Order: sequence, then C-alpha cells, then structure tokens
Amino acid sequence: MPASSPPEAVTLGARLDRLHWSRTHQGILLALGAGWLFDSLEINLVGNVISPLSGHFHASTHQASFIYWVWLIGIMLGAAAGGRLADRFGRRRLFVHTLLWYSAFTMLTALSPSLDVVYLLRFSTALGVGAEYAIINAAIAEFMPAKVRGTASAGVMNFWSIGAIASGVIAYVMLNTLSLPTTVSWRYGFALGGVLALVVLLFRRRVPESPRWLVSQGRFEEAEKIVARLERSAGVTPEAAHAPIRAGAESGGSAVEAVVALVRRHPGRLALGCLLDLSEAFGFYGIFAVLSIVVLKRLGYSDGEIPFFFILGNVGGLIGGTAMTLGFERIGRRGTVGFYYGASAASVGVLAVATESGGKTATLLAFMLSCACATGAWTAAYPTFTELFPTHLRAAGVGISVGVGRIGAAFGTLYLPDLAERLGPTPSYLLIAAFWAVGLVAIVVWSLAGGVEGARQPLEALSTPAPRQPAPANPVPAEG
Repeated sequence: MPASSPPEAVTLGARLDRLHWSRTHQGILLALGAGWLFDSLEINLVGNVISPLSGHFHASTHQASFIYWVWLIGIMLGAAAGGRLADRFGRRRLFVHTLLWYSAFTMLTALSPSLDVVYLLRFSTALGVGAEYAIINAAIAEFMPAKVRGTASAGVMNFWSIGAIASGVIAYVMLNTLSLPTTVSWRYGFALGGVLALVVLLFRRRVPESPRWLVSQGRFEEAEKIVARLERSAGVTPEAAHAPIRAGAESGGSAVEAVVALVRRHPGRLALGCLLDLSEAFGFYGIFAVLSIVVLKRLGYSDGEIPFFFILGNVGGLIGGTAMTLGFERIGRRGTVGFYYGASAASVGVLAVATESGGKTATLLAFMLSCACATGAWTAAYPTFTELFPTHLRAAGVGISVGVGRIGAAFGTLYLPDLAERLGPTPSYLLIAAFWAVGLVAIVVWSLAGGVEGARQPLEALSTPAPRQPAPANPVPAEG
C-alpha cells in the first residue's frame, strides 16, 4: 500500500498506546494541567472573596448564593455546548477560544458596578470554563498511552487543588498584607486571576490536535504526522500503518443528533457519567457554599481568615487527590471510585459533628478530611466516564455529564446555605452526604451489571467493545 494511504483508526490508537512516556507527553500534561489550574484559581477566588464582595453590595445570604447559582448554570450550558463544539471543530481550536473568553470576562468582573452585573459576568465567564471541562478531559484521554492514561488524567485533575491553593494565597495577601479596603479587594483578585489565565496561552500553543479526533473526522494525513512526531519524541521509529482501513470518519452530526446517539447507543455510560458528576458536583460545591456563606461566619472567622481556612482545606484535597492517583491504575476505576465516593459521604458526617461542636480547629481538620475524600472522588470519576465514550462523541458525552452535574450543584448552592441558616448546618450536611451516596450506588450498579473496567485498556476497545459470541448449541465436553 502506498505510504500516502490513510492509517487505520485502531492501528493509530495502538501506536499511541505503545509509546513510552516522553517529553512531549509531559508537555501536553503540563499545558492541560496549567489550564485546569487557572480554571480552579478563577473559580475558587469567589469562595475566598465572596464575603467582602457580598458586604460591598450589601447582599443577603440568598443573593450571595445566587452568585454560585448563575456560575454553575453557566458551566452547565458551557460544558454542553463546548463538548459538542470540541467534537465538531477539534480540541485544539477550542483550547484557545475558551481561554480568551473566560479570561476576558473574569477581568471585566473586577469592574462590576452592581450585583446584577456581577451575576451577568459570572455567568458569561462560566460559559468558557464549562467548555474547558469537556475539552481538557477528552484531550488528555486521547493523547496518553493506555498504561498511564488514568494516572495522567487524574494528574491533570489534581492541578485543580494547586489552583485552589494559589487562589487562597492571592486572596489572603489581598485581604491581609496589602491593606486594601475589603470593599475593593475582591476586584483586584478577579483582575489578577484574569491576567494570570492568559499565561496558559504560552503552554497551549504547543499542544497539537488530538490524532484520534482527526481520524474520527477522516483527516488521516494530519493524524499520521502528529503520531509520527510523538513516536520520534518517545524514541520510536515512525511507521505508517499497513493494514487496510476498516473504520471511516464518524461524526455526531448536530448537537441534538449527538445527544440522541449517546442516549440510544450508550445509555448506561451516559447515565454513569451524569450520576457521578451530579453526585460530586452537589457534594463538592455544596460544602464550599455552606461553609463560605454560613458556617465560617458563625464560627467567628473574619474575612481575612477565610482564605487561610480554604488554603488548608485544599492542601487536604491535594493530598487526597495525589493518593488516589498513585493507586488508580493498580486498584482500577470501579474500586477507586466506589471507595472515594463512600469515604466522601462518611467524611461529611465527620464535618457535621465538628461543626456542631463549634470548634474552629475541629472544623478545619474535618474540612481537610472532607476535601481529601471529595477530591479523590471527583478526580477518579472524570477519567472513568470520559474514556467510555467514542472519540467522535467523547467531549459531548463529558459535556452532558458535567451539565447534568451542574444542575444539581446550582440548586444545591442556591438552597443549601438558606437551609443551613434556617435549620442549622447539619441538615445541609446530611443532604450533601446523601448525594455522595448516589455516586456510590451508581458505580456499584455499574460494576454488578458488568460495566467495563477501563484501567490500562485501549480507548478503541472501550468505546467499541467486541460483540458477545453466542454459546454453541451443543458444546463439546472437555477431554480428561
């Protein structure tokens, strides 16, 4: 076959999976991780500065909660739309556009003259950040060799905790060191977050398009060039595929057609993604909303102390996420997700007891434990359901899962603080624990129903599993 013939999809995937870890893989991981870090930094600034922001605009508890609500609704819509756009136009193109989008609106948030404008700009910013969820998860899964795909994907997710810690440090400096009036300190935080996000462009410009996505679009020659470059970087002599094509280009069609395809062809996988994300989003955002809006004020934390509280909480999250990552491939997806979702539900109970005690130290330590379990849970969940979708629908599948998750998180952050203010924090904590249990039940059902285990398996084998062979009508007894 001439060298110009297009490579077969499965063969190209196998060539990607056989590669050893290289500087190119490391560069891709750092570039995508840096984007995730600044997404986190931008988001977590809200939790750190929401108290002075609310004070500046004389916002009630419900009005402060609404800042989270519009943010999560924006992420829901951005994830769904961004996922479909990434499947249609490619991962790389969306990298740049979403980054510029949310960086611009973050900086504009710093100029907000009223609370209504804050709502509008937070919603607009969230559209770009929501798209990032789908794009980053799809891209990292499609680039990494099968034997380290879970570790690399979870490693990128752990940049979230680093960004959260950085946002706490920025807020702490703004509120305690620079002697800025609390009425304007939140503005500097958003402005700095938007500027720093632009640094990611220096990394992302070097990330190539996903070769698996290119193949799904029939762009075989471009895919071949990128795979050959990755092979040279890993010390492997590039070799063109010599097998005839058995898989042509695929397209999810319109956004509606993509949803219909996922529901008809992969209902169990889509349900798993939606339930895992709904569970973790409600649990993770719910804890931060209840603490930042209600609990910390009751415990006597000042505006200047709140960032330090969240810094230490996210240190716990980084420890938990790192511990999960180290055992992810060895333990497997189903066991890891099940353990951390169960631990997250239990840790919220510990946080409830600590909060009721009224002790600052006990609440802080319980929060660190809760963050460790929660971060381990969601950083395991994303790689688990991302790799289950076929390439031409992967970002759409992730986007829909994230969108469903943000519906629960949006209403949780809107009503949980009100519930905590009226009845005390414990009922809110119990509701959060119940949602963590939903994710635990989902992964248990998936496992008992024979759902695939993705650890170390090629993406092509996961998204297009071999059909079951019918048992012979008259099986021949074994000899001996």
